[in-house]
Amino acid sequence: MPSKKLTFSLPQDLAIELLRRVPASLRSQYVASAIADKLREREQQLVRACETANNATDVRDIEGSFDALADESDAVQERW
Repeated sequence: MPSKKLTFSLPQDLAIELLRRVPASLRSQYVASAIADKLREREQQLVRACETANNATDVRDIEGSFDALADESDAVQERW
């Protein structure tokens, strides 16, 4: 996969730990892996939140109200 060079800042203590603990030849791979893990975690949290919301009865009631409005507006003929 092609790489994209990025420039960003880290808190000094975190940068020092990274430089101390991760060999220079592995730093890009280490950071990429950490970012990928965090993005996967956030995606899983979003999926869980959506599932929770979709299964909530109050959310279903609100969606039902919107569905009824959509059905009413479907009968309106727009001139454009």
